[in-house]
Amino acid sequence: MSDLVLTERFANVLVVTLNRPEVRNALNTPLIDDLSETLREADADPAVRAIVLTGAGQVFCSGMDLKAFAKGGGRFDGLVWFFKEGVATPVIAALNGSALAGGFELVLACDLVVAAEDAKLGIAEVKRGLFAAGGGTTLADRVPLSVALEMGLTGEPITAAYAREIGLVNRAVPAELVLSEALTLAERIAANGPLGVAMSKKLIRERRWPEAEEVAQVFRSKDAAEGARAFAERRGPVWTGA
Repeated sequence: MSDLVLTERFANVLVVTLNRPEVRNALNTPLIDDLSETLREADADPAVRAIVLTGAGQVFCSGMDLKAFAKGGGRFDGLVWFFKEGVATPVIAALNGSALAGGFELVLACDLVVAAEDAKLGIAEVKRGLFAAGGGTTLADRVPLSVALEMGLTGEPITAAYAREIGLVNRAVPAELVLSEALTLAERIAANGPLGVAMSKKLIRERRWPEAEEVAQVFRSKDAAEGARAFAERRGPVWTGA
């Protein structure tokens, strides 16, 4: 693993940082591959119960590295699995700055968003003769259709404040508070039963009722019994993820 993606653990929370600040964290093949590997490894680690994704410098991510794309080298589809399938572990995007094009699509793959008040969000691909192939075309699942169409067809970004108004962003705070606010949210998630959290994320994202076996998987688990015991005994639960 190179230094293009940095990681830091805070108890059961993993902070993942895109680390190409000199090019506004533009996504080239090495960064994409490293981020993909980091996310897969974190999702497979039972000790990681929440992930915070942020960027180094003043911009979260400016999208695909257009200079690399123009040269015709490299692959840019290494995160398609994350855009489409995601991970079971909750992911919070901590927007230290603007998230544009592929960077904004990376945000759409996350579950919660904390953004700097002065950040801008948008899918600008049409301005470069492209379209938002990394999930930006699903934007109408998150915002009103008219907003999604305006963003997709004009390529113009929206402010974090407006994104907060339409429910696309959970928190809009001063830039210096973004990471601490995201960590607070992540810690609240990580304090809960991991099986219940994973199933809640799955069902809410799929917008459906649980199947009988899904109910049994969680409600008959050791964690469910531990949660009830901890409540009765007036103590904090000790989760095992089983």
